[in-house]
Amino acid sequence: MTPSTIDLFILTFNCAKNLINVAVWAAHLKAALSAQGAAGKGNGNALPDLVVFSLQEVAPLAYSFIGPYFLNPYYARYAEALNLAAGQLLEADDDYGTSSHGASGDPYKLVRAKNVGMTAILLFARDPAKIQQIEEAECGFGAADMGNKGAVGLRVTWSDVDGNEDNTIATTTTEEPKTTELTFVATHLAAMEWNLKKRNANWRSIVSGLTFANPREVLPKGEFPSESQAARSTPDRSGAGDTAPPVPRGTTQDSSNSADDDDDDGDFDAQPLLNTTNPDHTSTLQSISIFKPTSHLFLAGDLNYRINTTTPPPLATYPSFDPSSANHFSNFLPRDQLTQEREAGRTMHGLSEAPITFGPTYKYDVHPVKGEAVNEESVKRGNKVNGVPEVPWRFASHRWPGWCDRVLFLDVPAWVTTEPEPEEAEQRKKKVEVEVEVEAYDSLPVVETSDHRPVFFRAKVPVLGEEEMRLPVPAPEDEVVEEEWKKDPRASIPVPVDVHAWERRAAARRKEVVVGWTAFFWSTEEGALVLVALLVMGVGSWWLLRDW
Repeated sequence: MTPSTIDLFILTFNCAKNLINVAVWAAHLKAALSAQGAAGKGNGNALPDLVVFSLQEVAPLAYSFIGPYFLNPYYARYAEALNLAAGQLLEADDDYGTSSHGASGDPYKLVRAKNVGMTAILLFARDPAKIQQIEEAECGFGAADMGNKGAVGLRVTWSDVDGNEDNTIATTTTEEPKTTELTFVATHLAAMEWNLKKRNANWRSIVSGLTFANPREVLPKGEFPSESQAARSTPDRSGAGDTAPPVPRGTTQDSSNSADDDDDDGDFDAQPLLNTTNPDHTSTLQSISIFKPTSHLFLAGDLNYRINTTTPPPLATYPSFDPSSANHFSNFLPRDQLTQEREAGRTMHGLSEAPITFGPTYKYDVHPVKGEAVNEESVKRGNKVNGVPEVPWRFASHRWPGWCDRVLFLDVPAWVTTEPEPEEAEQRKKKVEVEVEVEAYDSLPVVETSDHRPVFFRAKVPVLGEEEMRLPVPAPEDEVVEEEWKKDPRASIPVPVDVHAWERRAAARRKEVVVGWTAFFWSTEEGALVLVALLVMGVGSWWLLRDW
């Protein structure tokens, strides 16, 4: 029996710390929600069950470090744009306003918003009653584990029951409702062309440190290791340098995209990991990591992988969007660092990506000097994209264009999709050819508020329970199959879990609040007004009380 599926839509966008234009975003989201994939797959005006937004640089640092109160206005605009786009699609089907899902007639409800520093994740659902449980995780890559860059995760337990207005189960079959787990990770990795190894190290920090529970609470009492003084040293893992590292005299800087052995990366080696030979402990820790064996996994963000390890030279040739050009962007795609590093096993272990058919998503110089825009003539003609006037742009001359913004996923494990033996075919028929079916993977048009283009992903995700996803015990004659299974990160986690990361992150969060309020008072207009008001109040009080 083929399992039911979840219609999932994921969008990643580097917001450049700006508020978005709701009307423009609604127009582009409407097109994305009704998009047809490269293979002609699509859903027409059907709306996805779940929508996940991965947002980087969602707001200025001060607001992001202080927390939700200052971020809610930014989140609200994305919710408004999504519901406006979804409402227009429903109106096209004459169904708008008839659905009981969502509050106040909105097609979607924001179920959870979570941020680590300037990286945020928003989870929307058509029917929130189908979400039975949500867990959260976070880790920072900055100094002292703060989140100027970092990763934030949500783990959702989804039920395929049909709910009515009373949220009771309505089903016409005797089959029991099934649940499945989905893990979503939003992240922002190290910037700059030359920080390739930093990006790989950031990924390892996600695998080791992004846990959905405190390891101290899940390990048996007395088994939690102490943290050495060396391990407490947490250098800046953001990789956010403004200048390239110096090239030693007598050598030339390697402009290739291949990385040296990342095992030499000191930042990663400095992190304390649990050195245990107890398989029960390893299994317990993996169950709270992103590679929980019984969960689906989706990762989206500004991953910052480029097409070169150096900045472009003067008069460099940039990718073209003209299919007939020898410089069409597809000819630059083989230089993509992420694809090379992933295939070499140095990052994104086990994750898959749909074919890239869209152009580079970074770095765009919006509204350049007159005459320098790539689409100058199109803008002059008043052309529109999705009903919105086209934004003039060119690629920034000091950065190689690249596919920084990506969505990756961990496909259904091989032990679920492996063809069964003939004698077992009837019993295991439901486990044949089960996979995450990607329906669309594309970018949105250039928007005025950012130097990145948003990227969206849509897929049908099979609802598979814990027993179906769990690694089976193979028969002795299946040794070859077992070796193949071990390559899956759910069978063997590629990086040990950092058992102290949770508590270091809690300490970092307290530091973020201090840094955030300090930055608020000294770098924002609102903070300056508060300081002036306090100064006036102080002087006034002194004036009134000086003669008492």
